[in-house]
Amino acid sequence: QIMLEELLIHKPDDPIQYMINHLEQHNDDAPRICVLGPPASGKTTVAMWLCKRLDAIRISQETLLFKETLKLAEEAKAHKESKQKIPNALWANLIQERLSNVDCIKQGWILEGFPENQEQAWMLQSAGIIPRHVVVLYASDTVLIERNSGKRLDPLTEEVYHTTFDWPSDVEIQQRLVKPELSEQEMSKKLLEYHRTFPAVFQIYQKVLRSINADQPSVDVLSQVLTYVRTRHRSAAPFTPRILFCGPPGSGKSLQAALIAQKYDVVNICCGQLLKEAVAGKTKVGELVKPYIDNGYPVPDPLCVKILAERLSALDCLTHGWVLHGFPRDIEQGEELQKSQIAPNR
Repeated sequence: QIMLEELLIHKPDDPIQYMINHLEQHNDDAPRICVLGPPASGKTTVAMWLCKRLDAIRISQETLLFKETLKLAEEAKAHKESKQKIPNALWANLIQERLSNVDCIKQGWILEGFPENQEQAWMLQSAGIIPRHVVVLYASDTVLIERNSGKRLDPLTEEVYHTTFDWPSDVEIQQRLVKPELSEQEMSKKLLEYHRTFPAVFQIYQKVLRSINADQPSVDVLSQVLTYVRTRHRSAAPFTPRILFCGPPGSGKSLQAALIAQKYDVVNICCGQLLKEAVAGKTKVGELVKPYIDNGYPVPDPLCVKILAERLSALDCLTHGWVLHGFPRDIEQGEELQKSQIAPNR
């Protein structure tokens, strides 16, 4: 179902290859999250915390270049050492190479700081790397510049601390913290670049994107992020409702089914009514059902299921969907319904 939804939403040029890639690579329950935002907005803290909570793999510039044994990492390092900008295509290929590893496929991934611009986002999409949730942290430039001046990095764990807001209690950690090599001038330049390039990225991911204010206590930020990444998006793919109402006599099944049918233009199916219609129509199955109804005996399950299956496979039910009530009334009837491939989705 998820593969069909992705196919209908993204409309790839080669649908067969897209489906093969999906089946080979995607664990549909694993997290696929991008954490974006300007410098000093707290991307690293959020990404690392999410990894611990969701048991996912964190992918960042540092992990790609210095912690992984990727074929393309040496080429990217050479660009960095000669103080040249690493090309978008090289970043996209590095990310694709890393995400194709079995740990990312099974556990899911959290991309920290990627994509940085529209071109990177397009390249990731064309490679089939489509996040399910995009978290964008934001704060005013003055707050971010002040944060950057107090930012300290633990080179051992890569965790980020702050001299004012989040100073570690462990003396050993305090002693090994280092100040990032980003002056106020460089920080301002990076913020300008971010404001210039990010609106295009926002447009690409707007349907799966949530902006979260980073200028609040970190506990609140993390709580809002976790709540968001645990939500499931409503699909834009076509959906045919197949609704089953259960409940004791007098609980309002018939009324609710009628209201649902009217509101959503689905077919209202009452099992008892169907049996009466079959008898009145003098069909072959109706002839078999008639003695039971005339004598007040329950109609055997196989006969009920046969009539139901026939009605639910009619064109109006297949096109508009259906809402069923009055069946099944017990476990045996439920099992008979499952055997006949009548599967409600709500």
